[in-house]
Amino acid sequence: MPTQPKLFPDSSSENLLAAAGDLGPRFGLLPREKIHFLLRRGMILSLAPIDDAQIQPASLDLRLGARAYRVRASFLPGKDKTVLDQLTVLKSDEIDLEGDGAILERGCVYVVPLLEHLSLPESISAVANPKSSTGRLDIFTRLITDSSEVFDHVARGYTGQLYAEISPRSFSVRVHKGSRLNQIRFRRWNSQQFNVTDFGLDDRELRQRHEEKRLVDGELHLRHGLILRIALDGETLGPVIGYRAQKHTDPIDVDRVGAYELKDFWEPIAARNDRRLILDPGEFYILASQERMHIPPDLAAEMIPIDPSMGEFRVHYAGFFDPGFGFSPDGVPGARGVLEVRSHEVPFILEDGQVIGRLMFEKMAEAPQVLYGQAGSSNYQGQGLKLSKHFKMS
Repeated sequence: MPTQPKLFPDSSSENLLAAAGDLGPRFGLLPREKIHFLLRRGMILSLAPIDDAQIQPASLDLRLGARAYRVRASFLPGKDKTVLDQLTVLKSDEIDLEGDGAILERGCVYVVPLLEHLSLPESISAVANPKSSTGRLDIFTRLITDSSEVFDHVARGYTGQLYAEISPRSFSVRVHKGSRLNQIRFRRWNSQQFNVTDFGLDDRELRQRHEEKRLVDGELHLRHGLILRIALDGETLGPVIGYRAQKHTDPIDVDRVGAYELKDFWEPIAARNDRRLILDPGEFYILASQERMHIPPDLAAEMIPIDPSMGEFRVHYAGFFDPGFGFSPDGVPGARGVLEVRSHEVPFILEDGQVIGRLMFEKMAEAPQVLYGQAGSSNYQGQGLKLSKHFKMS
């Protein structure tokens, strides 16, 4: 096991706090311009130069480092322990990701140190999630930090390395040093919000925002967030209303875009006259929402992955929506929510129009100058039912 290099500058807490003051006074998620600022001030560091294409309207793509460690089971380091401490005990193999990369086998669990590292002031925390393309490949990916007891959350003032836990579920995948599977977004706090645990806009605020500028193209349904309904009708989506992952396929290289034939990896699901779909336990489906959405420039949104009140299934692995997602010039919400669905324990019947998910909206500290869809790496703007960018859809 390699020793941890010295990755962080010898910055005093006073200097970090002074730099944090330049981030502005507003509580909320930081836009790409402020992420650039975090980079310039050494709050985000990297073992390799960060490409501007990694920086999205409200998030930063994280990159895999040069080594992956296969482990017997998923884990969290726990309080006062590092991930490297646990890997010393739990790793069963060390895999080189340089050059041609390596195949991560489906059903196995891997931990990969990332190229990016953090040295945050007390006023900044972070949260992570898989990228959209990662979720649509059914790659279960979570962020781990040292001394943490939860996944995907970075505590205020954290200084240390970042790690990705990776477990391919449907397909084995080839990854490389520099592959981007998850993304991180940064939340600015002030002293009045240090005890806040719920960051979502309430239903009253969402209804008011919808009246000002529509959030969905149809009727607005709210229940502790924006309710989304499943589309299983051929009149809405066409003759194919979803896809189910095949069980035995070749590996997929996560860095190859538009390189794979759909028929070699997915079974199209045809629309039925009864507008129903039975989810088989353990199977992985790509489906879509009835609603077309729009995320306003000063908001971001996240899909709640599991809501037992709606059914015993997971509806999203990569549930973050950047500001500007679904924008259309005519002002009508322009993109459906694509859902990564896996049923648990028992078969479950879905009917067209059934409640399938819940979208929580969160305020940006300020609106980004470049919205989703205005940058070259926006692969899913204006989407309908769509697989990941790796597949030829025409």
